[in-house]
Amino acid sequence: MSSKTPERDICGWREIVSLPELGVLHLRAKVDTGARTSSLHATDIELFERGGEEWARFKIDAVEDHHQIVEAPRVAHRMITSSNGERQERLIIKTELAMGTQIFRAEFSLADRSDMLLPMLIGRTALRRRFLVDSAKSFLLPDPLPSKDTPL
Repeated sequence: MSSKTPERDICGWREIVSLPELGVLHLRAKVDTGARTSSLHATDIELFERGGEEWARFKIDAVEDHHQIVEAPRVAHRMITSSNGERQERLIIKTELAMGTQIFRAEFSLADRSDMLLPMLIGRTALRRRFLVDSAKSFLLPDPLPSKDTPL
């Protein structure tokens, strides 16, 4: 019996991505297969209730010197081990991630990444069964396509 592996796009260690549901387009991201959970730079995080659900409102620095306030439903609080080995409880949201021609739902921990080179880290859970990573190259994917629901 032979099993055929589905075709997967090849991405570099850095890519331009979008978060269409949040209205965040063309965000630079680091692709990191060593990290399980994806992470998004967020500051001024506030929790509030909407329609009986807990939501988060937070600020994203999508482009240098440009702050964008966005809102997303809260999915969970989870213990995350940061790159320096420190365990932190972080808020987790789930939203659409557009990478190249693919748009799919992904979980992101919200964290202050101001001391990091890029505002987003894409971990292996989001990459699994979708992408192969060429760690020697950057920006291999085409500009992400906006969701059909995203206003242009």
